[in-house]
Amino acid sequence: MSESSAGDVVAATAATAAGWRRAGIAGAAIGVIAAGAAAGVAVERLTVGRGMRKKARLALDATGPYGSLRGTPGRAVADDGTELYYEVEEAEPAEPAGRSDGPTEADTRRRRLFGRKSPAPVTVVFSHGYCLGQDSWHFQRAALRGLVRAVYWDQRSHGRSGRGRAQADGVPAGIDQLGRDLKAVIDAAAPEGPLVLVGHSMGGMTMMALADQYPALVRDRVAAVALVGTSGGKLAEVDFGLPVAGVKAVRRVLPGVLKALGSQAELVEKGRRATADLFAGLIKRYSFGSRDVDPAVARFAERLIESTPIDVVAEFYPAFAEHDKSGALPAFRDVPVLILAGDKDLVTPSSHSEAIADVLPEAELVIVPDAGHLVMLEHPETVTDRLADLLVRSGAVPAANVGEHGSTAQQPGRR
Repeated sequence: MSESSAGDVVAATAATAAGWRRAGIAGAAIGVIAAGAAAGVAVERLTVGRGMRKKARLALDATGPYGSLRGTPGRAVADDGTELYYEVEEAEPAEPAGRSDGPTEADTRRRRLFGRKSPAPVTVVFSHGYCLGQDSWHFQRAALRGLVRAVYWDQRSHGRSGRGRAQADGVPAGIDQLGRDLKAVIDAAAPEGPLVLVGHSMGGMTMMALADQYPALVRDRVAAVALVGTSGGKLAEVDFGLPVAGVKAVRRVLPGVLKALGSQAELVEKGRRATADLFAGLIKRYSFGSRDVDPAVARFAERLIESTPIDVVAEFYPAFAEHDKSGALPAFRDVPVLILAGDKDLVTPSSHSEAIADVLPEAELVIVPDAGHLVMLEHPETVTDRLADLLVRSGAVPAANVGEHGSTAQQPGRR
């Protein structure tokens, strides 16, 4: 499938009232647009038999450890009654120096990230992106667990959280609602003490909506902010790497396609499963920027995205065209800010991170080479190290004796 045919493919999906297979292809394409992909983009040809590919996916699902980390569960209740699922990882006290049996595994990770000093009692709240879940922070969670108090939560209608009640009543999903959801999670899981907010893609937009609606909370409690692969607005102008004609076609027919697919969720889900190879190719194209991504990591991303029902994809997507929270960004000016993006992100291009940095000139801007939209999965050490450094700069970790992985030493792509 060539890029020049993108418009024809999307237009065809709009007319697919008959034939579950064609509807499934549309579902796969639109689902990936929503999660960080777009319909009708070139997919590399697959040379391995379909049966073997299916066996490989099953094998990766059975052996991959990704997404297996769990904390203490809790539930917050949003203002419309939606249950929001979160997990808390508590900080473990550092072992005293000179232990006869040597340092623990947590002590080794603590030393790597923060040197000899222990983190202060802050709570780091991680907000995930569209069509993902809290498990998308797997690598950062593995590195930080036991070292800092952290909260990981699932956005409404995602992961283990309940389906949005307002959306069930026909209210469109909006970024402002997500900001209120984050406030509910903070009230339940971290009602006191300083906060470090970390958000990827839609999660970063959620943080902006929080700042817009609850500026006093940001002023009084937020000690640092990390905005990963996100945008302050103008997402309707993103071209997803498509030629001009393809972008225009997508924008012209997308509202009708989404409406049709959302009303035929069961049919589309069957088709999306039947077109797994196309789905996997699109995810790889729009999630990662390098060629040598670990197949298990790629499959993990695929599982995260394919677990999002198509009607959830449909009800959230319009919110991104309307999203404009650049006016809320100055609320973060008085705290250390990390802005990080992949240089090959086709979903929230690095130019959007640069635009955020223009509003927050004191922020640290990191553009990661050979990285796509899921930079925290593709280059986990880079993201984790920059987060550790942010904790140091915010005062959450004393700067003395910080090792190289938590230092401010110059790194590729850093400004």
